[in-house]
Amino acid sequence: MKASVFTTALLVLLTLISCNSEPSLQKYFVENTDNKNFIALDVSPNILNLDKAKLSAEQTEALNSFDKMNILAFKINDKNKAEFETERTKVNAILKNPKYQQLMKFGSGKEGASVSFVGTDDNIEEFVIFANKKETGFAVVRVLGKNMNPNNIITLMSVLQQSKINLDQLKPLEQLLKK
Repeated sequence: MKASVFTTALLVLLTLISCNSEPSLQKYFVENTDNKNFIALDVSPNILNLDKAKLSAEQTEALNSFDKMNILAFKINDKNKAEFETERTKVNAILKNPKYQQLMKFGSGKEGASVSFVGTDDNIEEFVIFANKKETGFAVVRVLGKNMNPNNIITLMSVLQQSKINLDQLKPLEQLLKK
């Protein structure tokens, strides 16, 4: 009897310990994907519409390190200004977690943008861009990949200049930009 009570208590304790209630951007995206105030979008590398045969080995490596982008944007209107402030505060709180290492920040706390990353300098798992403006709303962009590093990101930026971006994947963001 004592053994089964002990085993049950141990299982409950392990379950509680393994449940991570810490907020994360991934959880935030999942929780708000169906919220009418948000626009959620997943963008794959094929948006770049590149002729891969014309890429150098370094460019191919950079492109292969990029898996996808998740975009979550909150469009502000007259009815949701309080929710905008609440949601922006939540994102800021998530990004204060030490796992999100800030690379740079532009503007003030109320308006501007920041770029952060998760991982190490040599193995970046995710880049996070957070931009907000009190007149239009905010957007959080997660650039996900494997074995990304700063050189890959710089190379990927040069590849973007050669791309013929398929704008159809970005249509849902059009309404956010219109104000």
